[in-house]
Amino acid sequence: MAKNVTATGWVGWAYFAATLLIIAGGMQVITGFVGIFDHDFYVATAAGVLAFNYTTWGWIHLGLGVLALITGAGILAGVTWARIVGVIITALVMLGNVAFITAYPLWSIITLIIGGFIIYALTMHGNELTD
Repeated sequence: MAKNVTATGWVGWAYFAATLLIIAGGMQVITGFVGIFDHDFYVATAAGVLAFNYTTWGWIHLGLGVLALITGAGILAGVTWARIVGVIITALVMLGNVAFITAYPLWSIITLIIGGFIIYALTMHGNELTD
């Protein structure tokens, strides 16, 4: 059931979140491809990252990145389900980056910060987007 909400200047935050989600998704795709194809790029212990090897983490990052790209496009289109999925995908991306932080800390921290902005914008101002 759609509410009749008047868009304010704050609706820009929701579009900002969608754009950041697309950027974070792109970063995840790059991280995924690096994890899959270049095992020597990440510097971490020989035990791997949180019980997975780099190839597995590469596929996880790649999948989350593609989902984030699709969801960001849905948010820009004003689709309601995309806002909900956007928060969930962002939380999963953030969780994945917490687990991956030993392998590439700077990349993970940047993605965590972007994720915080995305969740804030979608939960506080996402209702101003229309279907």
